[in-house]
Amino acid sequence: MFGSLAAFGSTVFKSAADAETTPSAGGVASADPTKVPGRLPSALGQRSAFENPGRILKTPALSGSSRTPLEALNGNLTPADLHFERHHAGIPNIDPDNYKLLIHGMVERPMAFSLADLKRFPATTRTCFIECAGNGDIGLDRSNIPDKVTPGQIDGLLSTSEWVGVALSTLFREVGIKAKASWFLAEGGDAAVMTRSVPCSKGWDDAMIAYCQNGEAIRPEQGYPARLLLPGWEGAMQIKWLRRMEFADRPFMSREETSHYTDPLPDDTARIFSFEMDAKSIITFPAYPNRLPNKGWWEISGLAWSGRGSITAVEISTDKGKTWQPAQLQRPVLSKCTTRFRHLWNWTGEETFLMSRAIDETGYVQPTLQQFIAARGPGTIYHTNCIRPWKVNRQGEVTFGLTEVV
Repeated sequence: MFGSLAAFGSTVFKSAADAETTPSAGGVASADPTKVPGRLPSALGQRSAFENPGRILKTPALSGSSRTPLEALNGNLTPADLHFERHHAGIPNIDPDNYKLLIHGMVERPMAFSLADLKRFPATTRTCFIECAGNGDIGLDRSNIPDKVTPGQIDGLLSTSEWVGVALSTLFREVGIKAKASWFLAEGGDAAVMTRSVPCSKGWDDAMIAYCQNGEAIRPEQGYPARLLLPGWEGAMQIKWLRRMEFADRPFMSREETSHYTDPLPDDTARIFSFEMDAKSIITFPAYPNRLPNKGWWEISGLAWSGRGSITAVEISTDKGKTWQPAQLQRPVLSKCTTRFRHLWNWTGEETFLMSRAIDETGYVQPTLQQFIAARGPGTIYHTNCIRPWKVNRQGEVTFGLTEVV
């Protein structure tokens, strides 16, 4: 469908390239690049001076974050220098030659591994997303939902990379995990000494100790020289700068899983150990600060993901949720990885709302805000995966429309 329409030229349907946005500073081009010798080769590549994406940073702080500009990206992979950050005590500077990972507790052979030791084991590769548990909480306070926010400001605590490292199951066998060991404590080497309890079943399944990201050593912001990777699970559990793993027959009930990363529920209980990130999607175009200069065919595009497996469908509504149509999923569609979706929409020039909802291989359907609050209660701040609407007014201006949908 897309190919046949595109063949008629740019007058048939339009994409993000045709929308109006606030101009950004760029480079200066040669009047005729065929008449002037170009730049010489260099030891380190760089982006074009006309391409200047950056992470979204509000206020630098030791316990702070920066977000991925989702609206500036194409495909699924996030460039390593645009991968979101979430730190609890800043970014440690760790000498890889002095790095050690201690594994002890309920194991037959307590051992300490250097970075070189980890790299001697057979390597495994996994492309998957990492998402902060607090991603998307901007939509929970219904009395204070901003409308002039970008997709990155809403859901930018999400990034996707290709990771290389050693399967955790390989290390389990190396140290001899005892039969009664069912949990391990993962501890980071940062000043916060971040710790989380992880079920051993996840380690036997698809967890790994990652030391490479998108073809290079992991960046310091992402856990250099090695981090825990738990595909599909909340980011705070995927301990960066991993230095210790202790095995036991019960969870350790650390600070980060008692006073943090738990949710009060309407029945006065608490939701704890909510590992998987629920199915979710967001339209990244059109979105704020885009303006559609004219009516006609436009390509809606965005990202969908689920911590429970593959995305099987994304549905699009262009009439405020009254009707839904299937979007096209861009291959490859990988398990526990972001999936790009696209949908052609004929804008008539009238005010409307655009919405997307993801469906994963378990049959789970991304909920509305009302459904989310009914299930979790008004006190929750984590795993916010409700549908994100975008309002398009008659002038073609696009704003975040959650307040007008609820």
